[in-house]
Amino acid sequence: MKIKEIKSQYQRDFQAVYECEHCGHTQEGSGYDDVNFHQNVIPTMECEKCKKTSGDNYRPLSTKYPE
Repeated sequence: MKIKEIKSQYQRDFQAVYECEHCGHTQEGSGYDDVNFHQNVIPTMECEKCKKTSGDNYRPLSTKYPE
């Protein structure tokens, strides 16, 4: 999964639309804007439709606030 759109954010907590790189399915969910979430959690999110996770070519976004 990857972040398609961040719908709202309050400090580090955010609501986003995630998109599957494999089948294009989108799903809404929450997240936490830190390096760990972007580098470790998002790539292991499983798509609700095809059940796949991101591949090795996943490129994490940078955080809005410095660590």
